[in-house]
Amino acid sequence: MKRVPGSIHFMILFFLAATMGQAQTYTASWSSVDRHNPAPEWFQDAKFGLWFHWGPYSVPAYKSEWYPRYMYIQGNSGYTHHTSVYGDPYTSWGYDKFITGANDLAGTYVKFAPKLTSAGGKFDPNEWAQLFYDAGAKMAGPVAEHHDGFSMWASAVNEWNSVSKGPGLDLVGLFAAAFRAKGMKFLVSSHNAYNFHGYFNFVPAQTSTSLRKLYGQLPVADEEALWVAKLKELIDKYQPDYMWHDMHVRDISEAKRLEYLAYYYNAAVSWGKDVVVSYNDGFNTRGEVQQIERGGTADITYPFWLCEDSVSSSSWSYTQGIRYYSGKAILHSLIDRVSKNGSLLLDIAPMADGSIPQAQKDILAFMGRWLKANGEAVYATRAWVKFGEGPTILGKGGMSTPVEATASDIRFTRNKANNVLYAIGLGWPSNNQMAITSLSSSAFNTSTITGITFIGGGACSWSQDSTALRIDLPSSLANTAGYAVKITFSGTIPTLAGGFSGYYKILARHSGKAVVVQSASTANGANVFQWTYGGSATNDEWAFVNLGTGYYKVVNRNSGRVLNVQGASTVNGGDVNQWAWANVSQQMWQVTNLGNGYYKLTAKNSGKVLNVQGASTSDGADVNQWSWANVNQQMFQIVSVP
Repeated sequence: MKRVPGSIHFMILFFLAATMGQAQTYTASWSSVDRHNPAPEWFQDAKFGLWFHWGPYSVPAYKSEWYPRYMYIQGNSGYTHHTSVYGDPYTSWGYDKFITGANDLAGTYVKFAPKLTSAGGKFDPNEWAQLFYDAGAKMAGPVAEHHDGFSMWASAVNEWNSVSKGPGLDLVGLFAAAFRAKGMKFLVSSHNAYNFHGYFNFVPAQTSTSLRKLYGQLPVADEEALWVAKLKELIDKYQPDYMWHDMHVRDISEAKRLEYLAYYYNAAVSWGKDVVVSYNDGFNTRGEVQQIERGGTADITYPFWLCEDSVSSSSWSYTQGIRYYSGKAILHSLIDRVSKNGSLLLDIAPMADGSIPQAQKDILAFMGRWLKANGEAVYATRAWVKFGEGPTILGKGGMSTPVEATASDIRFTRNKANNVLYAIGLGWPSNNQMAITSLSSSAFNTSTITGITFIGGGACSWSQDSTALRIDLPSSLANTAGYAVKITFSGTIPTLAGGFSGYYKILARHSGKAVVVQSASTANGANVFQWTYGGSATNDEWAFVNLGTGYYKVVNRNSGRVLNVQGASTVNGGDVNQWAWANVSQQMWQVTNLGNGYYKLTAKNSGKVLNVQGASTSDGADVNQWSWANVNQQMFQIVSVP
């Protein structure tokens, strides 16, 4: 099927919006919401955000933000603590008491009720905003509702909210104003899908409708309607730039998930804003950003992704005796994620009264000092063809611990114009010389370098030999946390042996046409053929992800699925289609540089190469595999696209 050219496609969308209303831009279907750009420019530029777990669960300050669940589980230390400090959660002292207020067993009145400094309290959202801004965050916001069902805003659909109960303050509204005043994008996170899918399953059946609402005990249809209504309130009241979602969104009915996405994306169109939705489950990377909890990826990964982590190793919310990672470990995590086409959303843990512990302030100040000096190598950059080098593994899947790297560890980024390469050292070399082995004379051409500078310190002398590019560093500016150098070229950054970064069109030499997924399909098994490149769709754009074994997976930008030999065929003419990544050999391709800007792509399972059937030059000609014959229909240009 021929695609609509880009200019015509835009005119059609503009006409529909103007004549039928903005609500027609997105409909509640995957085919519609998947057209949403998951990671707009501002999000890819921001790199670093801050948020916080803060609510009624901060009052007991025990165990973690899951205290509301643990306090009901007999045999759990949370239950033992609760019964000894507050009382029996089943009969007299339920979690709701932290919201409405009650005396503990010692006679002390307990309630989540932070007071503004203007009212004699310790909570100042403007102070938080300044702290976050100084830390270098480009986006920030609260956990708007955790699993506990307490809405931190002026909710009309949930009486368990921070205006009607607790502090009597619209906390989300206060943060929206404070953070935006500092130029940060505003985010809210929603964790409430788990509220009625298991979080409170040890709580006894409640007698009132209101308490059943808090504890996730309403009929499922009512709970799902409430889930959507809360999200729509956040959208309408605060126009968030970014909405983050925790686990168990997958358990929400598909119709409700789609209703929410279409509502938010249509609202953003009416605001004239590019917005982001990120998720742990329940959505997809075609329209939303996937996040990895407390971890990262081992290599550069497409599409753009997010790491969520905390300053604490023990909890996401404040607890007595909370333990912290070092500022250096967190900084190195950020740099590592950015080098791999990701970003970091870092959680802090304020105390119930709205004060932020000094140890957390110190971590944020550490981040801010480094980013203020070296942010050019982080913000608004893009992943290069190689994320870095060195012995330390940073980010290796979910739930991996931040660690401090060494002076031998280096991470790379580049500017968007692709004529500046940044090399970030994660420690200071004892000989005051940065040795980049990836840029040795056998791997990298330095003839177009116009200068190398130490960011914040002027020009550096340098040399290259068969083992490394060697850069002399100013010893007077030594920083054990890390540093950055800027390598500038007269043109685009030269090709690194075997390296790819970003998205590419794959053009057949004989026809000049692009390898494309039929009809912009997102389904497994959709056919791959050649078509004239162009238009507004991205089904003819691909990422080459290095598997570290001499092979790549080739990922379609539109669908997130990979180039695949149907049925693991080993015969000539075996069909090539797209399929979800399964880490099997028919999805692994060796990319061989033939010189003169052309490559052959060889399937690992068969040893046969990507081929245009019959050397056809027509749109729609099939792409398959064939034995290498050194002919033009088996040679492809791999050309970078924005």
